[in-house]
Amino acid sequence: MAQNPSAKFATMRGKSPEEAKFFWTGGPVEVAPRTWFASQFSGCTAFETDEGLVLVDTGTRQFAPAIAAMLRQRTQAPVHTAIYTHGHIDHAYGLDAFLLPGQTRPRVIAHRAMPARFARYAQTSGHNAALNARQFGGTVAHQSGETYQAFAAPPVPPDTLYDERLSISVGGVGFELKHCRGETDDHTWVWCPERSVVCPGDLFIWAVPNDGNPQKVQRYPLDRAKGLREMAACAPQALCPGHGGPVIGDAAKIAHMLSETAQFLETLVSRTLAAMEAGSPPHVDIVTGIELPKSDSPWLQPVYDDTEFLVRNVIRLYGGWWSGRPSELKPAPRAELAHEIAKSCGGALSLAERAEALAASGDFRLACHLADFALEAAPQDCAVQEKVAGIYEKRAAQETSLMTINIFHSAAAYARAGRPFA
Repeated sequence: MAQNPSAKFATMRGKSPEEAKFFWTGGPVEVAPRTWFASQFSGCTAFETDEGLVLVDTGTRQFAPAIAAMLRQRTQAPVHTAIYTHGHIDHAYGLDAFLLPGQTRPRVIAHRAMPARFARYAQTSGHNAALNARQFGGTVAHQSGETYQAFAAPPVPPDTLYDERLSISVGGVGFELKHCRGETDDHTWVWCPERSVVCPGDLFIWAVPNDGNPQKVQRYPLDRAKGLREMAACAPQALCPGHGGPVIGDAAKIAHMLSETAQFLETLVSRTLAAMEAGSPPHVDIVTGIELPKSDSPWLQPVYDDTEFLVRNVIRLYGGWWSGRPSELKPAPRAELAHEIAKSCGGALSLAERAEALAASGDFRLACHLADFALEAAPQDCAVQEKVAGIYEKRAAQETSLMTINIFHSAAAYARAGRPFA
């Protein structure tokens, strides 16, 4: 069965951040005087000031009411200012749930690149709905109208845009906003010096950074690393991440968490670039040939994104779209290629059976190549469908990254529907 964030929430409530890591949900946690953090899949930080609340992120439309209810246990102040760290639907779409009846529309601050993101979402809503269906283990047929509507401007869009840095003061409390590309090109991290609280958004998520997502647009690991080091240099006493629980009262630990994550990214990029410099081999040879950085730290485990995926994104950042294999420069249609391969192997069912044997031996990488060809050669063959679906379900069970697990579950769902995944 496909995993999803909601299923994790039931087991994470009440656990400490280090037990729950990326999936921690809970709150309100007081991280500094008159400052609270709450999370349900994504986090929100509320700074109470004499002029009202400053919110950093507002969750999804689905979960924002629960986050708002948690924060309203501590404060009934109206929202004066909201800051969207980036334009993803789990951070910038829930503000209306926090607003008091009849209150003045708050100021909403974001980086100048954010409106272009919302315009892109509106232009490609069906495409993005399909990507998210795969990312969370389903198919396009499982998507509701609500999912398609999600890929548009948020209910309360930003009205104040900035470029690289912005300093604001609300009720005598100062906030410094700094642009830093990472998971997105419109990302902001927020530093409140008076309360020694840093809000990194998704620049820190209690997991291997989401800089490799195989279906989404370009990410920027070195930019993120630079931003993480700048945050560490602030010596914050509280860290309120985009995902996972807060860390409070241990500046040395917070600096270590941020700096180690930066080092992880710098190492991965340097190793990838070294492999590219060695004659620019085909992309898959780079991906499977370099030593991936690893860490025993609970905040650097591949529980959402997969470290291998980050390598591909680095290649894309510094290179072109061609994989480096000559046959893939101007390839044949996949269906024709699949038919020829199946024909040479005695048919699609024989190819699927060989894929099963490889999977049984533990060679899932090779097995899935053959499984794809078998399904593409005979998408309506029920026996082939079941064998391919079984291979992908077994492969999903071997993985640790939620993104990988769910994409493989999605592949199984597509196979049973008689549709090649790609």
